[in-house]
Amino acid sequence: MKPPVPEEYYQWLEQLQTVDFVLMELHLYLDTHPGDVQALQQYRAWNERRKAIAAEFEARFGPLTAGGNGRSAHHWEWVESPWPWQV
Repeated sequence: MKPPVPEEYYQWLEQLQTVDFVLMELHLYLDTHPGDVQALQQYRAWNERRKAIAAEFEARFGPLTAGGNGRSAHHWEWVESPWPWQV
């Protein structure tokens, strides 16, 4: 049995979900307003923020996805991450 998921895991995951929501909303907006330079700049800034949060999350807890960047080059870490029903 895997150890319980630490509270910090949920806090980082919530940050990612929040940023993903903003990115999706900007994506949908840009689909109908492709010439809005300010929205495009916001999308790029939020995308960079997401990359930073995801990198920190993966450094602390392991890969977010099976194709994510694990901490180890010597073994497959994906199976060590909490399974969906554990979070």
